[in-house]
Amino acid sequence: MNRKMRALLFGAMFGVGAASMPYAAVAANNAAQDEAKPSNKLIKEVRHELVMLPYYSVFDNLTYKVKGDQVTLMGQVVRPTLKSDAEAVVKSIEGVGSVVNQIEVLPTSPMDDQIRRATYRAIYSEGALFQYGLASVPSVHIIVKNGHVTLEGVANNETDKNLAGLKANGVPNVFSVTNNLAVSKS
Repeated sequence: MNRKMRALLFGAMFGVGAASMPYAAVAANNAAQDEAKPSNKLIKEVRHELVMLPYYSVFDNLTYKVKGDQVTLMGQVVRPTLKSDAEAVVKSIEGVGSVVNQIEVLPTSPMDDQIRRATYRAIYSEGALFQYGLASVPSVHIIVKNGHVTLEGVANNETDKNLAGLKANGVPNVFSVTNNLAVSKS
């Protein structure tokens, strides 16, 4: 109701009445506004449900895209059950029509597990990066596939991003390190 009053007031001030707009344009505008709200709510709800998964850890990376009522899940996980759990929890969200699950399950490898642990210790034991490990789901995720390390997530500044990459590069038996950390704007 508030929007309608503002539109009428705006129209009266600038000599444009709601009657001068075709009904279809007004209806389409209202429908677009109504669709935008659930989309934002849906995005927040999907994120919340994914972060709350019990086995989601620093060694997993879950991303998603929301288009209309379709949610596309992407990323990499260590456990196959996490892939199916993510799909199930997103399907149960009100407003989700379909889920496309493109999550990659990382191959099981004792060497990759060793690299994961060593990279975790190297990054999170560094004094400047210690703060990132305090959250229940740390903001720097360590993805290891066949000896190749990828850092995903968010760092507070460019220095922390580069330091995390350097620490990961110093881990023995790592073939390569890809630093995909984004720097937060705040």
